[in-house]
Amino acid sequence: MNFTTRLRRRALATVLLAATCATAALAQGQAASAAAPIRIGMIEGLSGPFANTGEAVYRNLVWATERVNARGGVKLPGGNRPLLIERFDSKGQTEEALSALRSAIDRDITVVTQGNSSAAASGLIDAINKHNERDPARQVLFLNYSAVDPVLTNEKCSYWHFRFDAHADMRMTALMSVLREDKALKNIYLIGQDYSFGQAVLREARNQLAGKRPDVKIVGDELHPMARIKDFAPYAAKIKASGAQAVLTGNWGNDLTLLVKAAREAGFDGTFYTFYGNALGAPAAIGDAGIGKVVAVADWFPNVPTQDSEAFYQSFRQRFPNPADDYVHMRMQLMIESLAQAIERAGSVKAADVAAQLEKVEVKLAGQTARMRAADHQFQQALAVAVMDRQGAQGVKFDVEGSGYGFRVIRNLTPQQAEQPHSCNMTRPQ
Repeated sequence: MNFTTRLRRRALATVLLAATCATAALAQGQAASAAAPIRIGMIEGLSGPFANTGEAVYRNLVWATERVNARGGVKLPGGNRPLLIERFDSKGQTEEALSALRSAIDRDITVVTQGNSSAAASGLIDAINKHNERDPARQVLFLNYSAVDPVLTNEKCSYWHFRFDAHADMRMTALMSVLREDKALKNIYLIGQDYSFGQAVLREARNQLAGKRPDVKIVGDELHPMARIKDFAPYAAKIKASGAQAVLTGNWGNDLTLLVKAAREAGFDGTFYTFYGNALGAPAAIGDAGIGKVVAVADWFPNVPTQDSEAFYQSFRQRFPNPADDYVHMRMQLMIESLAQAIERAGSVKAADVAAQLEKVEVKLAGQTARMRAADHQFQQALAVAVMDRQGAQGVKFDVEGSGYGFRVIRNLTPQQAEQPHSCNMTRPQ
């Protein structure tokens, strides 16, 4: 064999080896991209009177998982795996939520998430506790992003339940830090939805008013049926006739929008202290009458005055440019980041392994830092209070849902300032 022939054969072998390596690399890449996703079952009202809130949750969770997947997915010993949200419609009903949970378990989903009903969350906690004890091979985690009845991380605390929203007492404390400085306030009207969360809000409002503003008279204190009132005019008439200078409510969804709209039409010109008055149609319904008079509390607002926060919000709006889709929740982003971190540290997707790491997570995103408190599984994060104003006013660069109105941050509470004691006596698995 002459030198030229040997050289040709060596070159051919090199080409074949390179092709083999390329093929193997391509196969590995295809295998990674085709890896079975880690499925998260979202149990939420996607039809009925609160469907808009459920769809807002879905957009937030999809965006959060897209961010994790864009960086390669969740890192596991057997290879990276993407996150995937699967929807289950609870129709806003507890029994439907429990049925959805059974469907998710039947589909081998081991992480479920829910939030827009404390009553449904309570039912899910009980059902998951029983299921996990009965069927340890298919244990399930419950990640709660919005059900804020304090009892869920106190008397009903569960090893399998993690709450990523500030509970009602924490939110009330933040609101009260602003309300107590309103020296002109003498009369207030309390109104809420008649279920566990609404009851908890008004109970804590009475407690904190007695302690921090005993000079303020409660001139109305009532609960109304949840998601059943189509015309709040009679309630608005009572609010105006009471002489109230302010209304405090935990209402959310259409129950809030219709309430504030009716109050505006009745000529009520007082302040609304709200848990959720910063979106889902409320600002547009109130209009100019809400400028300087609608106060809301949240874990984050688009007008938090930092570059990281602004970039975060702009990124969301680029992903969802329709103004009607504008309701981004920082806590839901932090929740998905926490889950990804816990799975990676556990090196496993088993519920018990992930729960052990989820108790210890600390996450940071867009300048927001938060951690899970292991004692009761209550997320500890910053809270902010903001007041409604026109877009373009000082501190209001961004409006809400294309309404022309946004919220200017007037009070910031650090995670340490927002933290509250707990009464959880958690039972942990052996």
